[in-house]
Amino acid sequence: MSKRILITGAGTGLGRGTALGLAQAGHHVIATVEITSQVTSLREEAEEKGIELEVIKVNINDPGDLRVLEQYNYDIFVANAALGEGGPIAEIPVQRLKDIFETNVFNTLKTAQIAARKFVKNQSGKIVFISSIAGLSAAPYVGPYSATKHALEAIAQSMKEELKPLGIQVATINPGPYKTGFNDRMVEEPWKWYDPKIHFTPREHYVEGTKVFEKQFAPEEMIAKMVEIIPSEHHAFRTVWPESSEKQVKDYEQKIWEDTI
Repeated sequence: MSKRILITGAGTGLGRGTALGLAQAGHHVIATVEITSQVTSLREEAEEKGIELEVIKVNINDPGDLRVLEQYNYDIFVANAALGEGGPIAEIPVQRLKDIFETNVFNTLKTAQIAARKFVKNQSGKIVFISSIAGLSAAPYVGPYSATKHALEAIAQSMKEELKPLGIQVATINPGPYKTGFNDRMVEEPWKWYDPKIHFTPREHYVEGTKVFEKQFAPEEMIAKMVEIIPSEHHAFRTVWPESSEKQVKDYEQKIWEDTI
């Protein structure tokens, strides 16, 4: 059955591919993007592919743009907009951490609250938080981003229990490392503030620690999984993909229980 789906952060990466994929599957998709140039770009791509897609600018950090979300009705809300920030957590300027929390946690929650109010009024609806395997584990030098996704996991789990009696579904999708450019940009961010003359983290430690992103998956498989899960009537609360990443997360959790210092 066709659904009305609003997805944030659809200007690039997995969000963009998922918006196009859902629309191609016959759903009415309202794709929100951060900047005006992305509106034109996404509309042009949809037109080239013969896909009917509604595209609007919604920067979730802009209070005026958030008010735009109040004007739309939809069956499913997908909270996908996010920023990436890497670097040694022991040295990252706290203001940078505040900035990424503003987007990935606080303003993401604001968008979900807008959707929740609509859904409670209608006594139906689903909120899907696009989290990450970084929200279920923590690796060196990905701590800033991981911290925001851990917070999002707590929000999603609490919201699921609170809204279930009101007829609202809440779920997370947790992608592994996919080559959309997001992870590469995240790894580059610390070079904007890191100075070997000031900071104690050896440069080579950071470079070595982020080599994990040299091996990333093709995004098409993750997009296909998101297109499958998002409109489904029933599915797991948490979808970690690919399966190798699910095993990785579970092994990590077990290791944490066994670790000593």
